[in-house]
Amino acid sequence: MPSPVEPSPVEPSAGSPGEPSPRRIAVVGGGPAAHRFVDAMAARGLKGFEVTVLTEEAHLPYDRVALSKALLDDVDLSLGDAAMWDTPGITLRIGRRAVHIDTDARVVHAEDAEGHLHEHPYDELVLATGSDAARLPIPGADRSCVYRTLDDVRFLRLEIARLARELGRQPVVAVIGGGLLGLEAAAGAQDLGAKAVIVNGAPWLMNRQLDEGAGQALGRLIEAKGFEVHGGVRPAEVVVAAAEADAGGGDGGQVIGVLLADQRFIDADLVVAAIGVQPRDELIRAAIREAGTAGKATFELGPHGGVVIDEACGTGVDGVWAIGEVASFGGMCLGLVAPANTMAEIVADRLHGGAATFPGFDTATKLKLSGVDVASFGDAFAAEAGALEIVYADPARGVYQKIVTTDDARTLLGGIFVGDAAPYQSLRPLLGRELPAEPAAFLSAAGGGEAPETEIPDDAILCSCNNVSAGRLRDAVNACGTGHPAGGTAAEPVRDVAGLKACTRAGTQCGSCVPMIKKLLENELQKSGISVSKALCEHFELSRQELFDSIRVLQLTSFEDILARYGTGAGCDICKPTIASILASQHSAYVLDEGRGTLQDTNDRALANMQKDGTYSVVPRIPGGEITPEKLGVIAAVAQKYGLYTKITGGQRIDMFGARLEQLPEIWRELIDAGMESGQAYGKSLRTVKSCVGSTWCRYGQQDSVGMAIQLELRYRGLRSPHKLKLGVSGCARECAEARGKDVGVIATVDGWNLYVGGNGGATPAHAQLLAKDLDDGTLIRYIDRYFMYYIRTADRLQRTARWQEELDGGLEHLRQVIVEDSLGIAADLEEAMAKHVESYEDEWAATLKDPERLRRFRPFVNAPDAVDESIVHVPERDQIRPATPAERVALGATIPVRSQLDGA
Repeated sequence: MPSPVEPSPVEPSAGSPGEPSPRRIAVVGGGPAAHRFVDAMAARGLKGFEVTVLTEEAHLPYDRVALSKALLDDVDLSLGDAAMWDTPGITLRIGRRAVHIDTDARVVHAEDAEGHLHEHPYDELVLATGSDAARLPIPGADRSCVYRTLDDVRFLRLEIARLARELGRQPVVAVIGGGLLGLEAAAGAQDLGAKAVIVNGAPWLMNRQLDEGAGQALGRLIEAKGFEVHGGVRPAEVVVAAAEADAGGGDGGQVIGVLLADQRFIDADLVVAAIGVQPRDELIRAAIREAGTAGKATFELGPHGGVVIDEACGTGVDGVWAIGEVASFGGMCLGLVAPANTMAEIVADRLHGGAATFPGFDTATKLKLSGVDVASFGDAFAAEAGALEIVYADPARGVYQKIVTTDDARTLLGGIFVGDAAPYQSLRPLLGRELPAEPAAFLSAAGGGEAPETEIPDDAILCSCNNVSAGRLRDAVNACGTGHPAGGTAAEPVRDVAGLKACTRAGTQCGSCVPMIKKLLENELQKSGISVSKALCEHFELSRQELFDSIRVLQLTSFEDILARYGTGAGCDICKPTIASILASQHSAYVLDEGRGTLQDTNDRALANMQKDGTYSVVPRIPGGEITPEKLGVIAAVAQKYGLYTKITGGQRIDMFGARLEQLPEIWRELIDAGMESGQAYGKSLRTVKSCVGSTWCRYGQQDSVGMAIQLELRYRGLRSPHKLKLGVSGCARECAEARGKDVGVIATVDGWNLYVGGNGGATPAHAQLLAKDLDDGTLIRYIDRYFMYYIRTADRLQRTARWQEELDGGLEHLRQVIVEDSLGIAADLEEAMAKHVESYEDEWAATLKDPERLRRFRPFVNAPDAVDESIVHVPERDQIRPATPAERVALGATIPVRSQLDGA
């Protein structure tokens, strides 16, 4: 993130003759709370105010919630529109640390990066100093790092890369702390290629938000993602290599591990402390000491640090306010976005003559760790007298759901969700209210059917980050109330989610409330008699399903014919790839012929996945994970010949990274000559069919899972669909192929095969559901044929099977009736469509290599067909290959040719 140039000093205005001087507001701190305060002041109007922000960091205020995004690359996390800092009346002082407050003279003394002191007079002072990461109180703690700021994250990234180079192996990072911050730090270390070990003093993870059952379920999920967890034990020492330390290595030598309190030793190359935060209240403590010597009344510290505030966010010292993590209210300082935003809005309101008050902390929490669904809210531990706990637990799956109610099972008090947090969105706004149905009806993992529809009350907070109620959203939809938190009114009815975000700010921070916002919007439009558009895009009023059926019935084969009959304009990046996918799934024709090349996404145009450095990956198909030594040798020879980085994927294939566009045909010719074919890792189509070794080798195997996996992969290869498809086949109930995490999962029993459908990974994981059991081979394949074709015909664009099943009227039971019972009478049609696909399948790369015209697509430059793109180079690292950075490209003498780039003719 670039550091902005510090603006020129703005002298306090004396105002026009007869007008009072502007009130000078000094803000100490440059984090999210400070940003929100300045934004709130600007929204309410700056007439009569001059706001100066002092921040010690060398960055614009940035989004700490999204800190993990900066782990893999330098990204701009700046909050809001940077133009706000150029607004007259607002001054931002970068790299200026407040060192002293004189509350009598109303002056803040601050030190710049060169050590020069500056005085900043104020009429009102807003303390937004935030918090620091707590440090380990053990020997060797000075050799640990923390995970708190943008600079911390960048250090972690560089240090792990350095360790990998110098050690010549995967570094081990020990994260001390198993709370939200610790899990995020561990996930970040893993994303950077390190092995992450978590040491947690409590017996289970996230013990402040989760009870024991939920914590144990989370532990299973975390360990399944490759983390090593040590619970119920504290670290005793960060251990440094003694030999290096004795040799006077300057920094005390290399960290080699962590000694635990029970005398166990954990090998580690880097230690990250994530044991909590401490309010940055050093200015307050210094002011209290000075006041004490002078015998004056002053600030009050909270029991856990921070400055005590009242419901107006005042500190008790005239003209001084506090917001965010440094503010102690009710004995607590919390590092959460929602209360910090609320405090900022309250102070801005008070300075403008309002009377807003702070209602207290909303402690609801949702884990950001990818692939792990965790949420808690309200009285999650059932601390209230007489509270009832309604629990569903499936330890084997890592699923735990709990709803806490009053003793009559009517009023919602709180909840915990691990592994499946789907009910969280609809339940959280109902906190403290009477549930519209039996509590157990909301436990989605229990398989009791669809949760009842809930009408969210107007005063229920839907977006807690920005304190936006359901009523305010409804008012915006109907243009009859207040939109913007500062008081703006929606002049026209809002008809889309983007408009609601702009008008109310709801969903603009963490984004977790967006699904509920969309649902509320659709309900309000339907109440008004307005049909909710399911148009594919602005060029097609038909939905994807309607367009699919129309193309199939009329047997249309070109985008131009489809656009002329059903669309307008020239098309866009939504409808073009969607129609390309529909045509491919219906006709199994070469995806780039007859003008279809211009419809495709970048990956499909190149028949390969483009990587961040502009090179491509090559993924041969390895059906069922079974491969001969001879083919392994060919893959190794190709990777070595073209200098490709190789990696085993989670789907039992081998990725080869770093191929230039013009190299792709050469590479694929060698692979195809050896009997291999494209694995279609670039397409919205079948990816892999994962399998265990099954009855062929395993003593527990009950069926030939490898044989079935190969049969399924060869049958469905090349099948284009709304989204990617993954299958898994397990040879027994031990589930080594993780079949229930796939779109279609097959698990062997002594009586045949059990068929599961609708499992997905990604940001919102879903377990597949049992569709049919004890099937023979033929019946199993027929049911999968029907399922895939029904999905392809009826799903929305880019809709995974899990979400498609959820939105089907009748859900799984409807699918069972259609697929198993043929209730719609379309089973034969679906099977016939799949048979046509199987019969017409041709490997795309084999077809490409046969045709000189098709090969012309793989020239990097149209007007220089024999040129090599010299801008794409690689540098050796860890005996492997990685993309060169821009600086390394210059150092290596690589240039960027100025030629015409081919863009998918």
